[in-house]
Amino acid sequence: MESVFILIPISIVLAFVIGYFFWWSSKNGQFDDLEGPAHRILMDDDLPDTDTNDTQDPPQNGDTPPQS
Repeated sequence: MESVFILIPISIVLAFVIGYFFWWSSKNGQFDDLEGPAHRILMDDDLPDTDTNDTQDPPQNGDTPPQS
């Protein structure tokens, strides 16, 4: 009977420690999707880059567009 007075508090503390580490690991991304990135590499479309000089600002207030 005396061992119950020791085992019950130890088990409660252990349950809180395990709960804390589970909470910590889920907050830090330990349970993220591990298979998704591997499948994403295999399903890559490899589309060509279609950037056609869209980074230039359009002409404003009568400015002439740059000559290329």
